[in-house]
Amino acid sequence: MSDKTAASIKAEKAARRPLELKQDGAELSPAHPYDLSYAHLRLGIDVGSTTVKLAVIDDNDNLIYANYERHHTDVRATAKELFVRAQRVIGDAPMRVSITGSGGMLLAKWLGLEFVQEVIASKRAVETLIPQTDCAIELGGEDAKIIYFDNGIEQRMNGTCAGGTGAFIDQMASLLHTDASGLNELAKGAERIHPIASRCGVFAKTDVQPLLNEGARPEDVAASIFQAVANQTVSGLACGHPIRGYVAFLGGPLQYLSELRHRFYVTLNLDDEHIIVPENAHLFVATGAALAGESQKHVTFAEVIRLLEDLKDTQGSEVERLEPLFATEDDYREFKERHDKQVVPKGDLASYHGRVFIGIDAGSTTMKAAVVGEDGELLYTWYGNNNGDILGTARKITDDIYDKMPADCTIGHVTTTGYGEQILIEALRADSGEIETVAHLRGAKAFIPGVEFILDIGGQDMKCL
Repeated sequence: MSDKTAASIKAEKAARRPLELKQDGAELSPAHPYDLSYAHLRLGIDVGSTTVKLAVIDDNDNLIYANYERHHTDVRATAKELFVRAQRVIGDAPMRVSITGSGGMLLAKWLGLEFVQEVIASKRAVETLIPQTDCAIELGGEDAKIIYFDNGIEQRMNGTCAGGTGAFIDQMASLLHTDASGLNELAKGAERIHPIASRCGVFAKTDVQPLLNEGARPEDVAASIFQAVANQTVSGLACGHPIRGYVAFLGGPLQYLSELRHRFYVTLNLDDEHIIVPENAHLFVATGAALAGESQKHVTFAEVIRLLEDLKDTQGSEVERLEPLFATEDDYREFKERHDKQVVPKGDLASYHGRVFIGIDAGSTTMKAAVVGEDGELLYTWYGNNNGDILGTARKITDDIYDKMPADCTIGHVTTTGYGEQILIEALRADSGEIETVAHLRGAKAFIPGVEFILDIGGQDMKCL
């Protein structure tokens, strides 16, 4: 215990400047020795949809330690690891702990610790650390928030859909075979913006995939994705309420993706004077939880770590579970037998002699090809992702077919269908194109002549005939 007097502690507080931190990966810790013997530590932990963030502040509201990690759905193990790392730096001083975030309520209940609603935590951090803010925009892994401070406090948050959030950006980045940071680098070379929906990831894919299939520049598509996020946030949450004055940008996506911030600046017509991008913006909710916590209960890192270890056998007990699709192995076997009745006659293209007929389905996300003989036997198939390059994939398929075809084998007819039907007709000089639904019907009749109903679920569409 320290023998410092109350007066000396007060004098030190007044003279102390914001703590200088050093960074090691995601971890922030004091750059110089720091005396914790008299500090009243407060810890906030933000359990988001994709990451866990931990922030520790002292009684001067200085951030003295922070870290974050993607949890990959294992919140308990990730939280425990963050507490272990923090304990190595800070020691085992008693502290007040508050938990927030979309996944924090159940964890707080299990650990017997205080829970703070994340909009309240975000509001408290803004009021304390950047009080000049008139409006704060925050994007997380699966949530988006706007908080107005200009005329009282007004808070708005998205619902259960993750459209226009960090998870949405990750999903869109995968279409361009990169990650969020790669998407940001691509967007720096953009020349034009394409309209893309962002209310729903599926709708956005139906905009993005055709753009890529038609040869749009990846740089333009990347910037358009960021513009879609800005549009969704402003239109979906602001709903006509002006965003003006000093605007703060918070959360991981806005902290790390400069081109995403730029699309917001352009959309809101902001000048440099009114833009606030605070340091460690991705930690604001965790910091706000530490600031907003009202519990007087003090715990140590060792106690929390022990509680998290004890959760191994209890977590998941409150999760609702669905009944299995098949009650017994016999039920599953009967299902398989019923659906395996139709058998396609097959042959070998390499040893076939005569005319063949080629069908190519250029779908939104995949390419399918079939080569059949004069008697309807299936000689060759190809199925795979088009990787946003329909023409390149089609060439790969046709080259493979030509390599396998004997010299006395001739192509009688080539038909294309799907999203890329027309582009393949032009590129491959195919004999004809067929509407996708008609192709489905013709294929179904080959197996069930009197077919009355067809259900097809594709990469980005669903059809009932």
